[in-house]
Amino acid sequence: MLRLVKFLLVLIIVAAIAAFAGYHYWESRLEAPIAVEEETLYEVPRGAGYNRVVADLADRGMIENEWAFRLLTRLEPETIPRLRTGEYMLEPGMSGRELIELLGSDQVVTYPLTIPEGWTFRQMRARLDTAPKLENRTAELSDEEVMALLEREGRHPEGWFFPDTYRYHKGMSDVDILRQALTRMEQVLDEIWEARSDDLPIETPYEALIMASLIERETGAPEERREIAGVFKRRMERGMRLQTDPTVIYGMGERYMGRITRADLQEATPYNTYVIPGMPPTPIAMPGRASLEAAVDPLPGETLYFVSRGDGTHHFSRTLREHNNAVNRYIRNR
Repeated sequence: MLRLVKFLLVLIIVAAIAAFAGYHYWESRLEAPIAVEEETLYEVPRGAGYNRVVADLADRGMIENEWAFRLLTRLEPETIPRLRTGEYMLEPGMSGRELIELLGSDQVVTYPLTIPEGWTFRQMRARLDTAPKLENRTAELSDEEVMALLEREGRHPEGWFFPDTYRYHKGMSDVDILRQALTRMEQVLDEIWEARSDDLPIETPYEALIMASLIERETGAPEERREIAGVFKRRMERGMRLQTDPTVIYGMGERYMGRITRADLQEATPYNTYVIPGMPPTPIAMPGRASLEAAVDPLPGETLYFVSRGDGTHHFSRTLREHNNAVNRYIRNR
């Protein structure tokens, strides 16, 4: 009986040593560096589970000892993260455990997509259509259908998307970018409208968005935005037409070929502020924050006219006579 007890004790000790050694060998396989010699892009496909990804990594030769990774589901299932769709950059020297942790993190490879201030919605859609690795869900949709998809049915899209640089990863779609830009513009517009001046000729946040789009298209010089807003404010208060060329261009649409004729200035489109009173019915571009701020805080003064100097800035005038002289100097002579 004593011999049996000793034998069982030895057997238990041997088994424990074997289990200990086996566990540490398994751990060593997970802690071993993965088989990549340089930075390597790896994609977790949409809907892929842990076992599928492990098998794929092994097939590509990026990991060895596939059994060790599969055993993880039995011995330490709580350590396996939920894998996230997207691309990941695998680094030489990282361990198998670090690899699995990476594929469940938010450290996906991202790509920038810049929407410049002053662009139209049509230009934004064209940029989204050509963005690499961005799923396109709206290419075949009309503008109205896009807005319905964004739960803004019946809203004209122009101006409602905040110009900025957005980052996306593979697995995202153009709808994700559109939704981010739309939400951002709504938030910024509400914030700026709350801080508006008291004596504005505009009465709603949407009118501020329209005004900001005119300012955005008129100048790229930061120091001029509030003065241009002031000119527009005083003209509206006096019942004068705004007479801003970008509205003519927007009303021409794809017919615009780089220059405006006298006939274009006289054409009665819904946007031509040489013809219509007040502002156009919708924004004509996507304004940035600076133009939005200028729209609700115009610079006080007496100027009623401005003309381009041809260098990106404008000459401002108080009287029509002074303005005509400036036109002769900067436009007709040029």
